[in-house]
Amino acid sequence: MTRWLDPDEQRTWRAYLAASRVLMDTLDRELQRDAGMPHAYYEILVQLSEAPDRQLRMSQLAQAAGSSRSRLSHAVARLEAAGWVRREDCPTDRRGQIALLTDEGFATLAAAAPGHVDGVRRHLFDALSPAQVDQLRRISETLAEHLTGS
Repeated sequence: MTRWLDPDEQRTWRAYLAASRVLMDTLDRELQRDAGMPHAYYEILVQLSEAPDRQLRMSQLAQAAGSSRSRLSHAVARLEAAGWVRREDCPTDRRGQIALLTDEGFATLAAAAPGHVDGVRRHLFDALSPAQVDQLRRISETLAEHLTGS
């Protein structure tokens, strides 16, 4: 039997969807305009920049970026064409590949980051009180743990 959403849950669900969609669309548009890349590519560069030796196996990168392997492969091909990422065969597993952030990719990320962080601050954190920021973090952690089983 379906447990339908009550009016308050329905209002909350729709508000969450609208806020998430508008926030991500806004950040994506700003990154496209200011840095010439979509948010998904920015996230790949961030994940690589934070990894040891600025490199990850493609499978690890897909998981870290929240992407399917095929979508990530397409994105990395575009990032390779831009000179921001390089792929190499995995030395310990002939079937695997490693994505490496190039110096040019790191410089591109470093140039894009201040504008992106400013956008996140303006569009998200400046609209919330410190108590709401804490609530949002706790709610988000709870949802992520529930959905990933960790």
